[in-house]
Amino acid sequence: MATLFTKIINGEIPSYKVAETDDFFAFLDINPNSKGHTLCIPKKEVDKIFDLDEATYMGLMQFSRRVALAIEKSVSCKRVGLTVIGLEVPHVHVHLIPLHTMEDARFTQKESLDEDEFEAIANKIASNFI
Repeated sequence: MATLFTKIINGEIPSYKVAETDDFFAFLDINPNSKGHTLCIPKKEVDKIFDLDEATYMGLMQFSRRVALAIEKSVSCKRVGLTVIGLEVPHVHVHLIPLHTMEDARFTQKESLDEDEFEAIANKIASNFI
């Protein structure tokens, strides 16, 4: 059965896409720690990051770096943090979180955004993705 993220990749579930290549997909987290919180995923459905083959793992890190650089150009923050955690969706995902304080990295406080804000942030990040 396809994961939630595979359904997002396939367009079965809407998302705020910020970047896509043949092998990877990035979209805004709909329950963000801060504005611009983005998930980067391989299109290949694999549960655990260290179960990825080396080429896909390295490709995901390169893709995530490109997305992080686009986030830095798009969202005011001190830096973009990267974490790989989460058991909710059995599909590898890298969190890229614009950090203002360490609280933004703790997943204890969430930012509330409306659809227009999500769209504007996604479009801005997408426009800076190289």
